[in-house]
Amino acid sequence: MKNLSFKNGDKLPIIGLGTWKSKPGEVSQAVYWAIEAGYRHIDCAAVYQNENEVGEGIAKAISEGLVKREELFVTSKLWNNSHKKEQVLPALQKTLSDLKLDYVDLYLIHWPIAFKAGVGFPKEREDFYTYDEVSIAETWVAMQVVKEMGYAKHIGVSNFNQEKLKELVKLGGQLPEMNQVEMQPYLPQDGLVEYCIEHGILMTAYSPLGSPDSRAEKHENDPKLLVDPVVKEIADKHKVGAGQILIAWSIARDIAVIPKSVNKDRIKGNLAAAKIKLDDHDLMELRDIGVSHRFIDGSFFTGDNSPYEPSDLFDTV
Repeated sequence: MKNLSFKNGDKLPIIGLGTWKSKPGEVSQAVYWAIEAGYRHIDCAAVYQNENEVGEGIAKAISEGLVKREELFVTSKLWNNSHKKEQVLPALQKTLSDLKLDYVDLYLIHWPIAFKAGVGFPKEREDFYTYDEVSIAETWVAMQVVKEMGYAKHIGVSNFNQEKLKELVKLGGQLPEMNQVEMQPYLPQDGLVEYCIEHGILMTAYSPLGSPDSRAEKHENDPKLLVDPVVKEIADKHKVGAGQILIAWSIARDIAVIPKSVNKDRIKGNLAAAKIKLDDHDLMELRDIGVSHRFIDGSFFTGDNSPYEPSDLFDTV
């Protein structure tokens, strides 16, 4: 399995198990199966409301001798309602308690926007803080403190565009070590990738299969990446599934990738994508796929009742 390397030499397995939208009662088993299959990278977040079950799956695998804690790389994320400096440590301690771990390997600011304490998802303008009230800088300084305390080995961000990354770079001190964003052939994020490479920031691709389980009513007309003829043609050529090609695409770009599944065979199949070697022609076809689309558009956070704009979240595609 290919690894990415942090500046201190720590390794991040390039394929991880995503746990977003894994239903209660499924995720513990999925995490266990993943570790049993050879995964050593598990991605989770407080807002997914399943970290307790993720922790159960990890604990079972460790207790049965399948893996040692130090062989696992576990990522979690700070939710938007804990961005004030005094909230970051308690939020991480709650995550650690749920995961039954003493530390996470990577802790990310989930989105560059802040909600008031206790707000899971905002309904009205009063549920939000503005950048004047809670700055990204305030949150980032607190993230550095939890790293210094040993609760997180590495720290970074998620859903940060170039402008928001520049704000953190300007602060001096610790740079983010990771930026986790949506990436797939319809949204290659080339400019953002280039910026992160320049600044030594590793990247992780979420929703690498085009978020096929986001087919809510407003997404029913989304393009379907898994049945795109270009992806299908390359999959047929390599005699593998379309999803495996999309995972291999991220690996070819040296970008970590976290496909979510609770299906035992698919969990194994996703990991097997590490063995697929896409050639220059495959990569060129995927680069020229001819569709541009963002599946996770952040509109929930940028509506009429929000002080935030889409430009606070995303570079223009």
